[in-house]
Amino acid sequence: MPEAANAPEHGAPVITSETPGSFAWSVLDKRHPALIQQVRDAFPYTPEQHQALDALLEEITDGVIEPLPVGAHGEREWAEWGKGYFGRSWFEVPFLWAESYFYRKLLQAVGYFEPGPWQGIDPFAPFKRAELRGSAVAEELAALDDLADLPPDDQDRAVLLGALWGNRADLGFRISSGEVEENAGNLVVDDSAQLWDRLGSSSLATVCLVADNSGSELIPDLILIDHLLQTGRATHAVLHIKPYPYYVSDATTADVIDCLRRIAEAPGRARQIGGRLRDAMGSGRLDVRAHSFSCAPLPYAKMPVDLRADFEQATLTIFKGDLNYRRLVGDQLWPATTSFTDRTVYFPGPVIALRTLKSDVIVGLDAQTLAALEATGEAWRTSGTHAVIQGRP
Repeated sequence: MPEAANAPEHGAPVITSETPGSFAWSVLDKRHPALIQQVRDAFPYTPEQHQALDALLEEITDGVIEPLPVGAHGEREWAEWGKGYFGRSWFEVPFLWAESYFYRKLLQAVGYFEPGPWQGIDPFAPFKRAELRGSAVAEELAALDDLADLPPDDQDRAVLLGALWGNRADLGFRISSGEVEENAGNLVVDDSAQLWDRLGSSSLATVCLVADNSGSELIPDLILIDHLLQTGRATHAVLHIKPYPYYVSDATTADVIDCLRRIAEAPGRARQIGGRLRDAMGSGRLDVRAHSFSCAPLPYAKMPVDLRADFEQATLTIFKGDLNYRRLVGDQLWPATTSFTDRTVYFPGPVIALRTLKSDVIVGLDAQTLAALEATGEAWRTSGTHAVIQGRP
């Protein structure tokens, strides 16, 4: 378990990266330096960009947190968000903030926001496109052909599990002896009945889906949206994505387009789904939105008024992925039996979180489940082998 943080917020310590060997420490000490090298290797960057990447590497490993240059994109917002953090070690400030600021500084180093030939060039695009061309996505889409022969309840289950497990979605879609295989992971909380009950009780339902990663994780999200529209569970869907590249694989508008194209190019049922999704966007039944708050280092409890109003209009909001979960319940060391409902009581409407566990934050477990998980001696909080579907009516 990582050690705490600066000052507790609402009773639980905020996670930092100060403890060597902790998950948060490994992200800053290992993952971020490796990512700088991967991005460097993926593009023929200029000497100036290489120098900026060198400076960022030195800052995150041996230096202190430096503010953005004057006039940089979002400089004033980050200056406000970073009050009390500049001049300190990256490892001693809140983990959520440090991760977010690293990605903003990486974009600064490669000139993403600056006028010139590199403006708007996604430094993570080669990784995303390679994944879309991979065999896992092809298998994921081919498996959709088997779903049409399943009873409606099993189709619901398969599509939902596909969206839950993301890049292991082929396991969620796999059919064995006419039954949906629950896959190799462990679903430790399952409030999926809340989702179907909520969407079955309204004839004019709007579903918001707050996406996480692109590629093989976004494709099942789009398939879930199509399923909800096609079965009449939703008459309108809103897909919230990132306004610019964030956290390596987080979905942007360009990623949505790439995924829609990949679905539509596949044979069989996938192609039909791709066509329906394109038509849904053209008719306004599916809206894509990219709010700036999606790239803020803040919990959703601090969301701006306009985003709150957007969620308030939804019949149900579905949050995908680990980062959204951390922002939804607070990136803090809550006791694992803390009520999910209590941690999301601020949210302006019914909410469901679909999340594989890839960080230390977890709430909503019952005592028996928690004891069984702890008894395994495994890193179940961070391994990605366990998952939750957690809801609040």
